[in-house]
Amino acid sequence: MPLETIPWDVVDSLDTPERIALYLEAVLDDGDPALVAAAIGDIARAQGMNEVARKAGLSRETLHETLSDEGNA
Repeated sequence: MPLETIPWDVVDSLDTPERIALYLEAVLDDGDPALVAAAIGDIARAQGMNEVARKAGLSRETLHETLSDEGNA
């Protein structure tokens, strides 16, 4: 019998400020800049990209490009 898996996205778990802080703390402890950038993107998705962009004074497109793998190259 094959192992059955289900899709999982960390964004679904980032539903409180405390969980977001713990996630970010764990990622910062790792020290990998690419992982930090990915985590910030996860947090932005959890908070809603439009809301994060508005608070940062950016367009949604600019925020998305900045947080993408190709951003800030």
